[in-house]
Amino acid sequence: MINRVLFCLGCASFATFALSSCGSNVNETPPLVGAVPVISNKAKELEQEAISAEEKGKLKRAGNLFKELADRYPLAQQAAHARFRQAEILDHRGKRVEAFDVYEQFIKNHQGNAQYSTALTKMSSIANDAESGLIKVGLLWKTKVDFSRLVKMQEKMRDAAPESPMAAVAQSKIAHLYMKRGKATEAIEAFRKLVLDWPDSPEAPEGQFRIGYILTDQAKRGNQDKGNLDRAREAYQDYLNRYPDGKRVAEARHELRLLEQQDVQRSLEVAEFYLRKGDTESARFYFKEVLHLSPSGPLHDAAKARLQSLGAP
Repeated sequence: MINRVLFCLGCASFATFALSSCGSNVNETPPLVGAVPVISNKAKELEQEAISAEEKGKLKRAGNLFKELADRYPLAQQAAHARFRQAEILDHRGKRVEAFDVYEQFIKNHQGNAQYSTALTKMSSIANDAESGLIKVGLLWKTKVDFSRLVKMQEKMRDAAPESPMAAVAQSKIAHLYMKRGKATEAIEAFRKLVLDWPDSPEAPEGQFRIGYILTDQAKRGNQDKGNLDRAREAYQDYLNRYPDGKRVAEARHELRLLEQQDVQRSLEVAEFYLRKGDTESARFYFKEVLHLSPSGPLHDAAKARLQSLGAP
């Protein structure tokens, strides 16, 4: 009876080892005690083989062996180091976009590892170089990393470590990528996410200002939608309320004054429009609005003169 029990335990240990050796579907299930020494020995053998290949300058083989170790034995003591070395070797071989994805794997699966911060920094460096056009991809014709891939890289940076200061930096870069591409709606949404999710980050004040900037820029390009102008005004005012000591305070106030002048100019134009149509009652209403919005200045004087000519009280 005892022999039968021992036989069954041995089978169970072998089965666990076999599953651990087959792939990555066992990450959540720790191996049985009997399988641990076997897994450890196999992992050590692969590690030594990888180190030996690296010492001989066979970087591609070394990287593949480190990958095999991390894939087959994710719970082994050597797994984290193997995954990190896989990424470093890819980076060294010029396969930097592939290295970026492997660093991401490392960060997701080994958050308590001593190399965690280094991996984040490496990811950031690769993403920045890709954005700057320093990284080329493709087999026959080398090209810059495309726009959608650049955005995806920053999203991975953000999501890999959402509590890290780099997450806010990545979100800011996403917003700026959209802005440079002329995708105003996506840029505004990205800046809003930055301000809402990382309100205390150094990047948040600039994000809040940029929301107003994009909306006013659209107005300058011909999109005079009053709703957009109202939202721009709100964005600048929110900037002043949230960041009274921010470096963009003077600019925000200047933009608000320009928006106020636009409102006055628009009211004057509407008044003149109704006057040309012969609708003096509506014209008077908008001329008075000009006086209300602008207590002094050329537009105020023009509206006042028009009201006097209409015999307004």
